[in-house]
Amino acid sequence: MIDVDELIALTVALVEAPSENPGGTEAEAVGVLEKACQNAGFTVSTQEVAPGRPNLVATLPGGDGSGLMFLGHSDVVPAGPGWTGDPYRARVVDGTIIGRGSTDMKGGLAAVVAAMSALSRSGATLSGPVTLICTVDEEEHGAGVRDLVRRPFGEYLGCVVAEPTGLTVVRGCRGASYIEVDITGRAAHSGRPDDGASAIYAAAAIVDLIRADHVAMVGSAQGLLGSGTWNVGTIAGGQGISVVAPMASLGIDRRLMPDDDAHEIAAWLRTRIHDAGIDTGGIGVEVKVTMEMPGFETPADHRLVTTAVDTMSAIATPTTVGGWTAACDGGFINRDMGIPAIVFGPGDINTQAHQPDEMVRIADLHTAATAYALMAQDLLG
Repeated sequence: MIDVDELIALTVALVEAPSENPGGTEAEAVGVLEKACQNAGFTVSTQEVAPGRPNLVATLPGGDGSGLMFLGHSDVVPAGPGWTGDPYRARVVDGTIIGRGSTDMKGGLAAVVAAMSALSRSGATLSGPVTLICTVDEEEHGAGVRDLVRRPFGEYLGCVVAEPTGLTVVRGCRGASYIEVDITGRAAHSGRPDDGASAIYAAAAIVDLIRADHVAMVGSAQGLLGSGTWNVGTIAGGQGISVVAPMASLGIDRRLMPDDDAHEIAAWLRTRIHDAGIDTGGIGVEVKVTMEMPGFETPADHRLVTTAVDTMSAIATPTTVGGWTAACDGGFINRDMGIPAIVFGPGDINTQAHQPDEMVRIADLHTAATAYALMAQDLLG
């Protein structure tokens, strides 16, 4: 019941509807997805999160019971340099589709549509609806999923995030957060540096605190997801070489365990800075969270996990179960809507996503679509 030609055509069409983020340009890609879902006979609605940035909800109706949710996003990271062809002119080469977003994650979206279409064609009786949700802004600040979870929704027994996992079953993800630290000092002539207060020296001391905590966390890592991590990704500051630096800033990525709260971590860091005496002698420090994406962990024996594993075995493509170092919108679905989640999709997050000549194997798209349809039939049959 899965039409491979339709699957390829939809993936190609989605790739060729550029939706780079930053840029706020998801509307064209969402329009392609909306038309495909309408043509398949699904119930489709869109909600504008910001001008020209619509979330999409497409539903294959079922009975009155709990449904199964599939989740994806329409935005892609900028193409960047290094491509051997136009990143937004999809190329079908040697059983692959090459183009920005083919793996992350327009191929996954197309596989979900193909699965839902197969269920519709088969006339399967389902105890609840199968719903595809496609959000905007996943690659940046999560505006789409934040808007989604504020709206009333039906009951769902689980959510399958169709992000690229190489078709392994990811039952847990760490979350992510951005923490920005702004430091003010006191300028002075560099010939008399003790007359001033160097914001750069204060920034270096804060980096040492962060590095020490990172080493301690990683050293005590355990369980599926290990531990949180710190990464100081950007540093800037100073006025000139001959001036004691009156300002500096740090841009920090803090990966989160499922129970972590980024604001509590930022408050902890601010307290550690104060206790270490860094914010004295003319130094001021401000710590703020600018982005937070929660993590999640679904039990290994949850039916959503075991069904995904059993389905892959049934189609002679055995898989494994594990955790993910990346973050995704599934954390919001789990935390704010109380819906168990897994990440399970075609393509490879590590070797293909966000890279030049990004590609996805057509055979993996077909396998994913087959698995999605069989999972829905099993869970809602």
